[in-house]
Amino acid sequence: MSTEQNQLEKKYNKWIVVLSIAVPLVVAALFGVNLRKLGYDVEPLRFLPPIYATVNGITAVVLVMAVVAIKNSKRQLHERLMKFAIALSVAFLVMYVAYHMTSDSTKFGGEGFIRYIYYFILITHISLSIVIIPFVLITYVRAITNNFERHKKIAKITFPMWLYVAVTGVIVYLMISPYYV
Repeated sequence: MSTEQNQLEKKYNKWIVVLSIAVPLVVAALFGVNLRKLGYDVEPLRFLPPIYATVNGITAVVLVMAVVAIKNSKRQLHERLMKFAIALSVAFLVMYVAYHMTSDSTKFGGEGFIRYIYYFILITHISLSIVIIPFVLITYVRAITNNFERHKKIAKITFPMWLYVAVTGVIVYLMISPYYV
């Protein structure tokens, strides 16, 4: 790695640390804020869950397309798809927070073994959605600083985690959707 690449990565690493801590904390804080319970006259955004579940599904497809693109030496397409996947993930997060700030949480109503499956998927989904933030950012920074060898190494870890988060987001929605009010 050149000195210039190293300096650029170090510059970005400060932002990666800040965002990796701030985003989950802000989401957790906003998740606990219900505008309607605070007296604001806002309509519950009940239409958002199927939209943000769809965004998760599209993210999964885009991630796979990006891997196929890079394996076929289509670097510019790969780059565009990855930027789109990041934008989709940000859009998901905004909609998810907006929904939870205007609506009561939905309780899973399944019983028996399916309940354990649901909570396993939900907990791993949430945990990895926090863990994936620095991985995505580091992977992206290594690409934009042209440190492609290190980019490839971490991308092999980032891709399956991110894909898991995107796919399980859809699964969680499908499992809880019968219980929406």
